Amino acid sequence: MDRTTILYLLIPALLTGCGPRNHIVVGSKNFTEQLILGEIIAQHIETRLHQPVERKLDLGGTLLAHQALLAGDIDMYPEYTGTAFTNVLKRSGVTDPAVVLERVRAEYSSGFHLDFLDPLGFENSFAMTIRGEDARARHLQTLSDAAADRMGFALGAGYEFLTRPDAYGALNRAYSIKWTAPPKSMDLGLLYQALEQKQVSMAAANTTDGLLNKLDVAVLQDDKHVFPPYQACIVIRQQTLVAYPTLRAILSELSGKISNKEMRNMNYAVDAQHRPARDVAKDFLAGLR
Repeated sequence: MDRTTILYLLIPALLTGCGPRNHIVVGSKNFTEQLILGEIIAQHIETRLHQPVERKLDLGGTLLAHQALLAGDIDMYPEYTGTAFTNVLKRSGVTDPAVVLERVRAEYSSGFHLDFLDPLGFENSFAMTIRGEDARARHLQTLSDAAADRMGFALGAGYEFLTRPDAYGALNRAYSIKWTAPPKSMDLGLLYQALEQKQVSMAAANTTDGLLNKLDVAVLQDDKHVFPPYQACIVIRQQTLVAYPTLRAILSELSGKISNKEMRNMNYAVDAQHRPARDVAKDFLAGLR
């Protein structure tokens, strides 16, 4: 029995409270950006609907969050178009952001009765990151440069990157990078520390990581455009939109409001400055009003 099958069998035991309820539940995956977005969504709904919202943040990876949504354990959570396209729908071969969003919307609606709302304004793609000193000394700017480099690299990455078809597998198919050791699977919060301490020489980070602007690191350009677009959106149960007729309009007030820079700054506030995600979200929403 493979890991995915085991997770599917465990999901009913992990999800509770799926019966009838009269309140909204916002979920998220288990990394900083998702916690912040979950809080932004929940607080915005609370302000506009004048009723409390239950939070089920830090649920886990894509599989658990998606299944929680399908099971009705949560009403919505932040998701990325490329993740939905490749990891949930098992599609590939498209890199146009508009086309990916259109296909995700159509298949989520017909297959799952879920709606992908308009993008929040930023994209969070994979960022293959190396130390700045290595980039300068070895003249590395692109992933093709890395593939041509004879010294090779030791990779650090989160579990999902190593197992998703749009991530490690796609990287290896497009770029023949020399790996000097098996990839190290680690918590996403430890990637930059491992890179700085030279436990790894390349990290599969994300383009909205707050530390990208603060550390001496370089993101290698995906010059073959292997990774699909990852626009952040809210995915929500159609049943919830029917139950709360004003909710779509309320959530649309967040569409296009979060830039890459703003998301990076919010991630930095939580990861480096150790501010609670709830407070960071509150400050962001205060700036919108």
